[in-house]
Amino acid sequence: MGKVVGVGGVFLKAKDPNALMRWYAEQLGVTSSDYGTIDFDGPEAMGRTVFAFFPEDSGYFGGGGQRAMVNFRVDALDEVLARLEAAGVWIDPNRESYDYGRFAWFRDPE
Repeated sequence: MGKVVGVGGVFLKAKDPNALMRWYAEQLGVTSSDYGTIDFDGPEAMGRTVFAFFPEDSGYFGGGGQRAMVNFRVDALDEVLARLEAAGVWIDPNRESYDYGRFAWFRDPE
């Protein structure tokens, strides 16, 4: 049975994403990647965790007032999606595939 095995990324909206990224660098010693995100790259078995800020008007998180998005790493994406679908969860029909993983979006019941 497919399950979550970690957090792949945390994404938040901010009034000034670049200023906030600079604050994290100056105050917490984290630096941004070439993609403008903070990447915590652990041992290969654990994978990478991304922390990033988006402009407040970004539509990347979907419609409405959603202010945050969390990416979970799963061991069997198709199995997880099938279980969510069977539970009546809305799943975006679009999928993305990259050399570092496959992505699907759903909305939790809140």
